[in-house]
Amino acid sequence: MFERFTVQAREVVRGAVAARERLGHRNVGTEHLLLALLDEERSSVAGLLHEAGVDAARVTEAIDRKVGRDTEEFGDRDAEALRSIGIDLAAVRSKLEESFGEGALESPPSQPSRRGFFGGWDFSGGRFSPRARKVLELALREAVQLRHREIGAEHILLGLLREGNGLAALVLTEAGLDLAELRRRTLRAFDQAA
Repeated sequence: MFERFTVQAREVVRGAVAARERLGHRNVGTEHLLLALLDEERSSVAGLLHEAGVDAARVTEAIDRKVGRDTEEFGDRDAEALRSIGIDLAAVRSKLEESFGEGALESPPSQPSRRGFFGGWDFSGGRFSPRARKVLELALREAVQLRHREIGAEHILLGLLREGNGLAALVLTEAGLDLAELRRRTLRAFDQAA
């Protein structure tokens, strides 16, 4: 499927991965795809989204309100909760590292797949949430339905709108957008480009 993605659509996917990393999240979700679609350097639909009243700063704020940031596996609140039941997280870490070596609790660095596109990112594994993978699948279906040979950023937006249940859709609807109207605007943009 990914060989049919345009250079711009691949940049959107790379941008979603970058947004995930920037926010400290474990998986790429629909919200990261939305942030990448808002990047004017990566996406031709950024202007369409901006015209609809969507901007990256507000989307990022909404994401932070909904899910926060995973900057540490165990944060201060986690350590405090464990202390309240008599567990000293620092002591546990120290004992584990003493027994198994420094960095024993750290996740091993992820290895990109040697197969595929987008700089080796594996879309079937855990890096992309099921909803984000569904959006990319729906982007392909949108392209096929429209009889387009390639999948562009517009198709990713259509897939995101069609999926309709992820955090991106929630952020858009809470901002007062009508997903069906945004879909119509996106389809009109295709007609105007033709």
